[in-house]
Amino acid sequence: MTPYPPTTRCTAFLAHERLAWGELRHVAIKVKQRFPSADHVPELWVFSDQDGTAIELDLRGSVADVTHRYALSGQSAVQLPPAPAAEDAPKRGRGRPKLGVVPREITLLPRHWQWLNAQPGGASVALRKLVEDARKLHEGADRVRQSQERCYRFMSAMAGNLPGFEEATRALFARDFASLESHIAIWPDDLRDHVLMLAGNALHA
Repeated sequence: MTPYPPTTRCTAFLAHERLAWGELRHVAIKVKQRFPSADHVPELWVFSDQDGTAIELDLRGSVADVTHRYALSGQSAVQLPPAPAAEDAPKRGRGRPKLGVVPREITLLPRHWQWLNAQPGGASVALRKLVEDARKLHEGADRVRQSQERCYRFMSAMAGNLPGFEEATRALFARDFASLESHIAIWPDDLRDHVLMLAGNALHA
């Protein structure tokens, strides 16, 4: 079963033709309606619009089967651990807010722990504050990098053998929009348009 929830935005390609796009649950149904007797469609590619990762559709059975399968996939895609029994639930201090924190082990040098422990609120509060500050500081750069990576994943899977691929890749990571457009100008229309859509945030951020 797909690890992606049914509301994941994605795009389906049949070879280089854009076949369907939208939420995963709708794309799966559209593809099955197009190929009602097929459990597997050669040259079918489905990509997450969020991260550019290929998604394998399970088209077994009828249209109703596919509809049911992807309606349920979102319920099982993210499994939360069962809530602890009342007698097993950890006790919280009076008035202490439930932050939803996840305990994990990290390794630091003694001088790092010494500094963290000396901060107001202790090590955990200081670490959370440092992470939040870093997220805000690097938000723009992270968005650019993620856009470049998702576009590169899609290009590698769909256009790795097309002329101009290497030059287009260099232009993508150099954030050179004009060069990217030039190098992919002869690519199939749907493929070219999707590359430019995925690259948009990286090139215009």
